[in-house]
Amino acid sequence: MSKEHRPLLMRANRLLGAALVEHNLVKIEDLEAANEKLIELVATDQPRQSTILGILAYDMKVLKEDDVLHHIVETDGVGLVDLRDYELPDDAKKLIDVDACWATWSLPFDHEEEFTFVATAYYLSPAVRAFWEKQIGGPILWFGTTLEAIADYLEKLSAANQPPAAAAVPAAPAAAAS
Repeated sequence: MSKEHRPLLMRANRLLGAALVEHNLVKIEDLEAANEKLIELVATDQPRQSTILGILAYDMKVLKEDDVLHHIVETDGVGLVDLRDYELPDDAKKLIDVDACWATWSLPFDHEEEFTFVATAYYLSPAVRAFWEKQIGGPILWFGTTLEAIADYLEKLSAANQPPAAAAVPAAPAAAAS
């Protein structure tokens, strides 16, 4: 991840953690332990593991990701989306800032009239919503999704954006000895 996105990642995670505590989804002690682990993971530059939600849900098992999704549906009326079978148009793929998506665990995935659809596992983080509102500059329809869905999509997108490896150039035939 680029240095410019690291503060965004840290802020997104910090504010998500605070919101999880505020909404009584995790205990402050568990959040503090998860924050320590997050700092270690961020230093290793592994975007798929650099998530406070993932640490709390899958490493520490003190939270279920489904509980967070259920909470945002019930509390904020956010819809849900499954990105597994969704394909961005090729022109849209080139415009996606993959590092920003990793930092916010979010992905703009469609545009209809003046609305941009954004899938996120971090809806409860005000830093994430503010970042995308500023980036998009227009109305957003938010959709909750899982960490795995975002991560798989971003890895697939990164692989598709990689230039193909240069084909091996065959060696020139040896000149015939005279």
